[in-house]
Amino acid sequence: MATVADLLSRYHPREAAEDADVSRVRELVATAEDPWHRSIPLHVTASAVVVHPESRRVLLRWHRRQRAWLQVGGHGDPGETDPLEVALREGREETGLADLVPWPDAALVHVAIVPVRASGKEPAHEHADVRFVLATAGPDAARPEKPGAPLRWLTLPEAHELAAVPNLRETLARTGNLLTRHGR
Repeated sequence: MATVADLLSRYHPREAAEDADVSRVRELVATAEDPWHRSIPLHVTASAVVVHPESRRVLLRWHRRQRAWLQVGGHGDPGETDPLEVALREGREETGLADLVPWPDAALVHVAIVPVRASGKEPAHEHADVRFVLATAGPDAARPEKPGAPLRWLTLPEAHELAAVPNLRETLARTGNLLTRHGR
């Protein structure tokens, strides 16, 4: 089981903006009693781009609160501290894909601090999102978690076009590089 601190100790940011985000996440992990706790203004989340390597497609999910097509993922449940396990659980819950596995390995792919709008339940806050790539062998088994959260299998150019935020476009670019290096 890896913690956020473990993953970040081996991770090398690829650009200045990510370097700043990684520094903030390292500070959060070093100082917060529970960096996953939703009550703090910046807290850890884990997410993943789901891929079907054979077709080179990616799966995005409509997030009503963010009003955008995004990767799957979210908050850790109480007691969860392994970001990859959180991303896997969230991915399985949000897509219905029981066969999700880290791809091409369990490496952290991207770190991004993401602003989140206020809602009726929560004030505006930030997610310290640690991102992975997960793969499925059965893309046709994907089912939305709920009616308001549709899923779409897309080519990388289609996903890049739908991605409304630069940090997701960067995650998709990194996913595309992995598909080029490790895909079929």
